[in-house]
Amino acid sequence: MTESNGAELNDERPGTAVPDWEKRFRAPRVGLPRWAQDAPDRALFVSNVTGTFEVYAWDRATGGQRQATDRPNGTTGGVLSPDGEWIWWFSDTDGDEFGVWMRQPFHGGPDEPAAPGLEPSYPAGLALGRDGTAVVGRSTDKGGSTVHVARPGAAPVEIYRHTESAGVGGMSHDGALIAIEHTEHGDAMHSAVRIVRPDGSTVAELDDTRGGTEELGLAVMGFAPVAGDSRLLVGHQRRGRWEPMLWDAATGEETALAVDLPGDLDAGWYPDGSALLIEHSFQARSELFRYELAGGSLTRLDTPAGTVSGALPRPDGSVEFLWSSAAEPSAVRSTTGQVVLDPPALPGGVGRAPGSVPVEDVWVEGPGGKVHALIQKPEGDGPFPAVFDIHGGPTWHDSDAFAAGPAAWVDHGYAVVRVNYRGSTGYGRAWTDALKHRVGLIELEDIAAVRDWTVSAGIADPGRLVLAGGSWGGYLTLLGLGTQPEAWALGLAGVPVADYVTAYHDEMEALKALDRTLLGGTPEEVPERYEASSPLTYVDQVRAPVYISAGMNDPRCPIRQIENYVERLEGRGHPLEVYRYDAGHGSLVVEERIKQLRLEIAFAERHLGRPDPERPEPSPE
Repeated sequence: MTESNGAELNDERPGTAVPDWEKRFRAPRVGLPRWAQDAPDRALFVSNVTGTFEVYAWDRATGGQRQATDRPNGTTGGVLSPDGEWIWWFSDTDGDEFGVWMRQPFHGGPDEPAAPGLEPSYPAGLALGRDGTAVVGRSTDKGGSTVHVARPGAAPVEIYRHTESAGVGGMSHDGALIAIEHTEHGDAMHSAVRIVRPDGSTVAELDDTRGGTEELGLAVMGFAPVAGDSRLLVGHQRRGRWEPMLWDAATGEETALAVDLPGDLDAGWYPDGSALLIEHSFQARSELFRYELAGGSLTRLDTPAGTVSGALPRPDGSVEFLWSSAAEPSAVRSTTGQVVLDPPALPGGVGRAPGSVPVEDVWVEGPGGKVHALIQKPEGDGPFPAVFDIHGGPTWHDSDAFAAGPAAWVDHGYAVVRVNYRGSTGYGRAWTDALKHRVGLIELEDIAAVRDWTVSAGIADPGRLVLAGGSWGGYLTLLGLGTQPEAWALGLAGVPVADYVTAYHDEMEALKALDRTLLGGTPEEVPERYEASSPLTYVDQVRAPVYISAGMNDPRCPIRQIENYVERLEGRGHPLEVYRYDAGHGSLVVEERIKQLRLEIAFAERHLGRPDPERPEPSPE
């Protein structure tokens, strides 16, 4: 076994040209700015401009920007109080996702505990009221899920507790109603919604899991942004996909919305409550619509072809959105035609990220129906060595969006294939819910169908097929190497599930609930299902060289279960390289991300050869 530290691949010597693939990582990026409800000129966004993803405050009236957080391993996001006076951010330890909420004044000042009296926990939703009240969702490995109401100057009060997963969905404009998403029925994939008062007493319950044979879920999309309005926007799956409806928590009245579009629909309120912003996702792309609540008219907003990764309407009726495509890097745009936000300027900063090649769509007949895959190819004629870059989740999907990782592999002469296997979102409820009991094996059947098609189409070289992915994609990589040992020439697994039983016992409580749902119980209750779905079961069948990267503080795919798998492979003397780093479920540090991908590319080239012999090799230090 080889232990990696990446030093032998450092290409930062003076005079060394920085390749495009590294520029894509280092180029400054910004997330979608989110503003205070009652102070829309005050906003927060996330940027990597310093080399680490951190939270920034933006005074839109003056144009002033200020870095609000500064931590060695980064900070993923913040929340503004409705009046824009306070920035809330979650403080964990080196990516372990376990910690407390902190806050600081919008224009700067010392951080302080935002909800004194609450012990560290995993976050499970947050809602901030106009009177300073905070509703804090929490979960712990021993206490299950709880919701607390924290008022200024008073100790937090617990208003909800359950052993199953639950979280805060939102708070009404006047603070009188709180929405809680819960899975008390034991199905972590399909939530119910309960409306409670700040004292915890129940007002109403909406549960689509009751009284039927189908598994249906609900999602809170937000209370009406108008004083005295008790309507809640709720996502439901009653017609085989996600779509919104209105539910009046005070009267119980449900109002269906006539939005006749294929695919999944997300929604949010316009600030005056007169209309909804609809985000329509279909076949790995997305677009925006305005839906008028009076009359039900639907108007498409002007967005380019590609993927919208979040959108918010402004008080003037315009909409700001984060957009990208596989070929073009992300930008925060507006329906007014303007680019809304440029990254903070730093002396000597890197310019805009280089583009990449567009994706091609293919549909392949699989054992559970047609499987959608996205393919990017380098210049020239195939067959190419191919990286099957498998997405995580599993309830997620790959889309026509910009991603530096796949673009880097294309630059190095590989075709990149991304498969939206059964379990992926965006293709209807039945497709997403197909993962039951034969977890992992179902997804790999779909990946195999696409793999065989790419070989028969002359795109992929059957002798140089790489199975790769992070998180759930890393899990499928290790499982695929063991259950399909003759199919793959190499495996690259990032933060994977490797030993399912140990992973279950060590992971955060919310993921235990998901595993019980997917596999039908605990490892003690259904041991045969965990055994069939665990990469450790098949470790002795693995034939391809294996590269594994793991976060030492990862609460989702904990390190102990990875070490169990590594020990088994190591005992066989199998070609193996392991890289461990001091972070959680991935890294927010740009140079760390570059280092990890550089190690993966070098590992692939050592075992498969270099696809493009004319391309210079990385120079050692």
